Amino acid sequence: MRDKTIDYILRATWMSVSKMYNEQASVKGSTMSTGFALISIDPETGTPSTSLGPKMGMEATSLSRTLKMMENKGLIERRKNPEDGRSVLIHLTDFGMEMRNFSKSVVKTFDQVVKDEIEPEKLETFLEVAFKINEIVNSKKIFKKQTLVAQK
Repeated sequence: MRDKTIDYILRATWMSVSKMYNEQASVKGSTMSTGFALISIDPETGTPSTSLGPKMGMEATSLSRTLKMMENKGLIERRKNPEDGRSVLIHLTDFGMEMRNFSKSVVKTFDQVVKDEIEPEKLETFLEVAFKINEIVNSKKIFKKQTLVAQK
């Protein structure tokens, strides 16, 4: 994989992790996106539905579908926001809390195994590089520079 592009390595790695999470979630009849949603919902106060999408990096239509499915499975319930009657808070049911705990344990297990298998210095370097790549992408520097180079 050393001769592959950076984006290929990132994509292939994420696809492997995603597949692993989906396999674990399927043991409980769930999916990775459901698990991520459960972890993203505040277990004490609930989470406004409008802030859940950006928190998870999901489009409104995909999130709406996921939330509807979660509601149908009895994982969440929607309640009016007492501070703003126009908005809705997503709350976990008891079953949702149980599944949230399962999802958290899967994430923590993955995290611990990676930490156990990779030397701390190498992991720190990986994290620094990953944060820097994210910063470069989010700064919109990549294609601004390429556009300038292409115009010359």
